[in-house]
Amino acid sequence: QVQLAESGGDSVQAGGSLKLSCTVTGNTVPNYVMGWFRQGSELEREGVAAIDADGGASYADSVKGRFTISKDKVKNILYLQMNSLKVEDSAMYYCAADFFVASRRVLENKLYAYWGQGTQVTVSS
Repeated sequence: QVQLAESGGDSVQAGGSLKLSCTVTGNTVPNYVMGWFRQGSELEREGVAAIDADGGASYADSVKGRFTISKDKVKNILYLQMNSLKVEDSAMYYCAADFFVASRRVLENKLYAYWGQGTQVTVSS
């Protein structure tokens, strides 16, 4: 069983930065495909970024060049560094994990079995 706990959400002004963390317990980060998803006013959770067991990263077009996903294999923490934040980045951010997700589908939320409770990010103009 894997437990995920997000932290780092906050209220910031547009153009600012935040770093989200997702602490993993119950298994080790290197063994999983992990991702960050967000849900604002839309019903569907949008895939933001994902990282596979080998460290390969994928990003949604809307965040490329601004967000960076990484993982600390020793501390068992997944990170999301968010720079140049925009108002439209405001959402609840969730981390997710699964033992296997096809590489071309890592931003599809329905393929992940384990989820955290989320952390709120609010960006104001």
